[in-house]
Amino acid sequence: MFEHLRGPWKRIIAPIARGLVRIGVTANGVTVIGAVGTVLVAIATGLTGWLLPGAIVLAILVAFDSLDGSVAALTNGGTQFGAFLDSTLDRIADWAVLAGVIIYMRRHEIAWVTSPDHQGFDVWAQIGIYASLFAIMTSFVTSYARARAEAEGYEAKNGIATRSDRLVIILVGMALTGAGLPLAVLSCFLLLLDLLGVVTVWQRISAVSRSMSKHPRPADPSHE
Repeated sequence: MFEHLRGPWKRIIAPIARGLVRIGVTANGVTVIGAVGTVLVAIATGLTGWLLPGAIVLAILVAFDSLDGSVAALTNGGTQFGAFLDSTLDRIADWAVLAGVIIYMRRHEIAWVTSPDHQGFDVWAQIGIYASLFAIMTSFVTSYARARAEAEGYEAKNGIATRSDRLVIILVGMALTGAGLPLAVLSCFLLLLDLLGVVTVWQRISAVSRSMSKHPRPADPSHE
């Protein structure tokens, strides 16, 4: 949904990319710094419960995720290893954001159960935990479907919810709950993420199925 904004956004961050090149920061360095920062902030957000500040910082890190590509374009034009590294660390960052949400939900549930004012489980915390676990699965399958399709010589970039869309949904839900809205709001955003994730996986499988039907190729046993 937000992929059409990639071009204008790259023009906005171009001065920052040029500044990084001038001080000697490489594209791979930007990739590693962004991924490590995302992991640390996401886990810290879950542990502290500071959802709103955490969502803001994570949004900044996510917004500048494309800096490595801009830096690469200004230096060596990008390498195969750089693309591989970026894709691999993106999966770790995606996991970390949802892991931070799970930590927050679990801590909220424990506080609820141990509070004398409440009895039983916090239903919305339970929903949020399971929805986050499901979202991790759909996120990884979405990326795997594209990678496997490309390995077979096909393309599977389509889908209603790309990585940027998924992150926006998570961060908006975190920010709204951190701003004082009920935990149910974040859980509902996660359920929406699950729904869109399933639709995206189905869209990619369907697209590859149609392409393979029109342009069949022999299977490569080495990809099993």
